[in-house]
Amino acid sequence: DVQLQASGGGFVQTGGSLRLSCATSGFNLVDYAIGWFRQAPGREREGVSCISSRGGGPYYADSVKGRFTISSDNAKNTVYLQMNSLKPEDTAVYYCAAGPILHPVDAGPPPQLDFRNYDHWGQGTLVTVSS
Repeated sequence: DVQLQASGGGFVQTGGSLRLSCATSGFNLVDYAIGWFRQAPGREREGVSCISSRGGGPYYADSVKGRFTISSDNAKNTVYLQMNSLKPEDTAVYYCAAGPILHPVDAGPPPQLDFRNYDHWGQGTLVTVSS
């Protein structure tokens, strides 16, 4: 059974850092794209970052470029999201998800950051950033 578990969320002040972990099981990590998504109350789900061992990334939302870094440890079947210089607007529930590796596009948002293209989801972990 394909399973993903997001963890590492917590409470941090503006400018602080957190590292989220997505532990996966039940599938070969190299065969899927893994994405991080977030959703705040009243906001649509937003693609934050994604990675795949076979290519097609990593990709980052403009709002987190230069601050967040996604990485993968295939031996541990785990994907990480290092979040630095956190801002209050980063406050959200963060989810990790697995989906098929998609072809890149010439312009516009990458399909790999669209939550609708993902099949398997873990439970979210809450990140709260206060001033």
